[in-house]
Amino acid sequence: MKAMSLFTALLGAMTCACGAPVTNLEIADFEAKAADPAVFLVDVRTPEEYAEGHLRGAANIDWNAPDFLEQAQAVCPKETPVAVYCRTGRRSGEASKKLSQAGYAVCNLVGGIEGWQAAGKPVTKYAVETFFTDSGLPVRITLIKHGTLEIVYKGLSLHIDPVSGLGIPTDYATEFPKADVILVTHEHGDHFDRVALEALGANGNNLVTNARVAEMLGWGAVMANGDSRELPGDIHLDAVPAYNYSEGRTNFHPKGRDNGFILTLDGLRIYVAGDTEDIPEMADIKDIDVAFLPVNQPYTMTGDQCVHAAEVLQPKVLIPYHFSNTDLSGLPSRLPGITVLLRQMQ
Repeated sequence: MKAMSLFTALLGAMTCACGAPVTNLEIADFEAKAADPAVFLVDVRTPEEYAEGHLRGAANIDWNAPDFLEQAQAVCPKETPVAVYCRTGRRSGEASKKLSQAGYAVCNLVGGIEGWQAAGKPVTKYAVETFFTDSGLPVRITLIKHGTLEIVYKGLSLHIDPVSGLGIPTDYATEFPKADVILVTHEHGDHFDRVALEALGANGNNLVTNARVAEMLGWGAVMANGDSRELPGDIHLDAVPAYNYSEGRTNFHPKGRDNGFILTLDGLRIYVAGDTEDIPEMADIKDIDVAFLPVNQPYTMTGDQCVHAAEVLQPKVLIPYHFSNTDLSGLPSRLPGITVLLRQMQ
């Protein structure tokens, strides 16, 4: 035991030339660090390994990628502390050194995810994209499925259109903490699910939705198109129109009933469009950092409409979602200047 303690102490004191010290942490201390809402949590294994299971809230940047450091620097401000792990600790140790030499404050999980799981700690399979506010605070967006997202910011959990079915069963009671805020865009079954709402602890104080869902539930804070409100964590929320205008489609999502949402978190603006076509009101939406646009005709947009909407909005990042069987493979090449992330959001 003394030899192991000495070895761990030496690891914890390891430093890198031209960089801040790398702190090597055992599981309990790393768990606390990873839970810190100010920390950027990174899984440096391959995408295939990441997909098999990873720590909740972890982004994936493959250490084996030739541009590993460039990828990290492109998304993470230097002032943001970073926590990294891999399978056993070898790759994350090397990644920690590289990040440290680049000026990041880094901690590394001793024993990697193998040790984490051996200790009975949970993993998840939901992909995460992490973005940063003007102050360098991480905003972790968990891509659950279809139109369902979780946004974690300042330790707060905000869910959008949580559903428990849709081909990827989601047990919210065991997979996610109780929600601080829940947004429901409209009443269709792939957006409004009473089982999921109950599991997340939805109530009249933390659920924000349209008039129809509030009527069906008998409670909930109502927002109409054009309304704004302040949410916990200094999050500003705007409700914007979401509807069909094409002939033969207007019955799916009639004008004035459903919402899209824009969240502003310390300067970071996220647009979750809900079920909509490329409506004229999108021309009034400005300065979007991350846009989620639906692409499953005839209910929402065609591929061409998605391209048009993105050209109007000009988000920095576009994540198509709610796309069912729509082929999106050609989308990135049609939108030069916009980062298009194709993820499993059928």
